[in-house]
Amino acid sequence: MDKRDLRIVFMGTPDFAVESLKALVENGYNVVGVITMPDKASGRGHKIQYSAVKEYALTQNLPLLQPEKLKEESFLSDLKDLNADLQIVVAFRMLPEVVWDMPRLGTFNLHASLLPQYRGAAPINWAIINGEKETGATTFFLTHEIDTGKIILQKKIPIGDEDNAGVIHDKLMVLGAEMVCETVDMLLDEKVDAIDQSRFFADETELKSAPKIFKETCRIDWSKPVKNIHNLVRGMSPYPAAWTELYMPGKDPQMVKIYVSEIVDRLPQKTIGTILTDNKSCLDVVCADGTIRIKDIQFPGKRAMKAEELLRGYKIEEGARFE
Repeated sequence: MDKRDLRIVFMGTPDFAVESLKALVENGYNVVGVITMPDKASGRGHKIQYSAVKEYALTQNLPLLQPEKLKEESFLSDLKDLNADLQIVVAFRMLPEVVWDMPRLGTFNLHASLLPQYRGAAPINWAIINGEKETGATTFFLTHEIDTGKIILQKKIPIGDEDNAGVIHDKLMVLGAEMVCETVDMLLDEKVDAIDQSRFFADETELKSAPKIFKETCRIDWSKPVKNIHNLVRGMSPYPAAWTELYMPGKDPQMVKIYVSEIVDRLPQKTIGTILTDNKSCLDVVCADGTIRIKDIQFPGKRAMKAEELLRGYKIEEGARFE
C-alpha cells in the first residue's frame, strides 16, 4: 500500500506532538483526522485556548475531533467513520481499548524514553533528575497497561552534563517526528518485528518510573548532595522549575524559582541552606556535600533573570537562607 492510501488518525495535544503531525503532513502521509483535547479557558479573561495540535491542524484543514470523554458513543461513532487503518498517539491521554483496538493495523505511541525505563507522564524530566547520561524515544503498540506494549523502534541520544529538560525535549521532539514517519514506513513495508518489553529486563524492580510531577516534586531539599540538586534544577528547567523559599531576617518568606545552577567545588563550614553572596555577581547556597551556584533565578511577580542582574537591584542580607 502507498503511504497516500494509508488512512491515519493522529492523536496529540502539546508542541511535542505537533512536530510529528507536521512531519506526517509535510511528507505526504494521508492524515484523515486529528484528535486533541477540548478547548479550555485560561488567564484572567478566561480566553479560550486551543491546544498546539489543534492550532496546527486548523492551518492544514485537517478534520478535528475534541472529545470530553473517549468512551462517548458520539465520539466513537465519529472516530469509526474516519475509517483509519492506523492510529498514532503522541503526548495524549490514556486510551480505552475500544479506541486503540479500532484500526486494522492497531495504534502506536511515541514515548520520550528508552522503554521499558521511564514509563509514565514525565520521562524527560525524570531521566535528567536521576542523572542519566543518555535517553531516547520509543515507538510501541498500545495495549492495556500504560507504556508496556511491544516495542517497534527505539533510538538514543546523549544527555550532556548541562542539558536541561527543555534542551532534551526539543531534541526528542525532532527525533520522535522522524521515528513516527519511519515507523509508518516499516508498517507499510511489513517490516515490523515488535519486541516484548519483558525481554529488556530480568526483574521489574530494575525499572525506573516517570510519574506525574507535582509542585512538591519541584521543591529543592538543600540537605541533598549537590549533584542531586543540580540535576533537579536541570530536570525541571524551564518548566515547571525547581523552587525554594527564601528567608531573610525580619521579612516574610518568598518562594523563588531556580532555572540554572552550577556545582561549586567548596564546602564551607556553614549551615545547610545558608546563602553566600558578594551582592554583586555570586549567589551560592550551602548543600550537604558542597555548594551550588545559582545562575538564573525568578522572584514572585518578576521575570527570570541572571543572578548578577538580580543582585544589582536586590540586596541579600546577612543570615539569609533557603529552605
